[in-house]
Amino acid sequence: MISLADLQRRIEAGELSPDAAIAQSHAAIEAKEKDVRAFVRHDKSARAQASGPLRGIAVGIKDIIDTANMPTEMGSDIYRGWQPRADAPVVMMLKRAGATIIGKTTTTAFASRDPTPTLNPHNLGHSPGGSSSGSAAAVGAGMIPLALGTQTGGSVIRPAAYCGTAAIKPSFRMLPTVGVKCYSWALDTVGLFGARAEDLARGLLAMTGRSEFSGIAPAKSPRIGVVRQEFAGAVEPAAEEGLQAAIKVAERAGAIVQTIDLPEAVQEAWRIHPIVQDFEAHRALAWEFSERHDEIAPMLRASLDATAHLTPKEYDEARRISRRGRRELGELFEGVDVLLTYSAPGTAPAKKLATTGDPRYNRLWTLMGNPCVNVPVLKVGGLPIGVQVIARFGNDAHALATAWFLEDALAKSG
Repeated sequence: MISLADLQRRIEAGELSPDAAIAQSHAAIEAKEKDVRAFVRHDKSARAQASGPLRGIAVGIKDIIDTANMPTEMGSDIYRGWQPRADAPVVMMLKRAGATIIGKTTTTAFASRDPTPTLNPHNLGHSPGGSSSGSAAAVGAGMIPLALGTQTGGSVIRPAAYCGTAAIKPSFRMLPTVGVKCYSWALDTVGLFGARAEDLARGLLAMTGRSEFSGIAPAKSPRIGVVRQEFAGAVEPAAEEGLQAAIKVAERAGAIVQTIDLPEAVQEAWRIHPIVQDFEAHRALAWEFSERHDEIAPMLRASLDATAHLTPKEYDEARRISRRGRRELGELFEGVDVLLTYSAPGTAPAKKLATTGDPRYNRLWTLMGNPCVNVPVLKVGGLPIGVQVIARFGNDAHALATAWFLEDALAKSG
């Protein structure tokens, strides 16, 4: 993979020009895209900007995020050729920081569940995950150092795990979702893919200007609470192997690790996530559902048809449950610095299964709004396995610092 931090250091030292860094990404896309199919558009004319902390950094934008110079088609024939007039604010944040928008990456239709043509860069017979399929695959394949995705259920963390990249789903609303095709306004979250936790921290610092992302270093002796989310169902042996490996190296590196159970209110919040998501999806996609119903991708259309019965009463109760869950989860962080759990139920599913995988180990944390970071741990059968580090709401910097601690511990363990 291409490290954003390494590129920045080389550019600052005069060892690499910003134009040469962008040219490297263009060349990598030309060499690998025919196999991986991560992009719906590659702007071959894109060049480095003159200034800014992200000058020389090529970025891919998930194709549900508006761009003024490239169509935003949302993975759907309904929006074929649709050209926004303006960039989404999150795209402008990148441009103002000096980044080069090199292309639009594939997304499942409206960031839902119908698979894209994208393939897993570690094994082309497997899925890259979704819905941020192209962003995860493009970074995982070493085409670009940074990409934007979105998560409503598990669409940043899960594909990052499948493609072996670092990724962060930040605290809810840290990054604006204006100009992003809405699926659920209470859940949709813009996230970043990169090679390592340091790259994500540098990307967020440049985009947001938040001082907490400046000078992040690996955490020292973090208190880690392991949560297996048994209520979400069983995992494959590979996922448990990855979690055990992370626990082992963390303890060896000085972390204090304990297994904890999530409060009942938090477990109940996991159950009602789909109610919030599906009720809001019917409002967010009301025009498409009413006016272009038969053109909606089949898996999404079936889901919308099956959930049309949800009532405001059910939705309001689900929101009350989610608020209770957030309160009790906040209290849990009095005793630990971060939580550690699975990023996905196992390795990436075979492409022939026509699924992007299951978000059941991610959806609770999206609903709670907490920052989550995927850390690649190992490979099983040639396919990556990751774990996710979850911090208190608003403490994204500590989530990244603990992820960095884990990365270093894993590297030292060989």
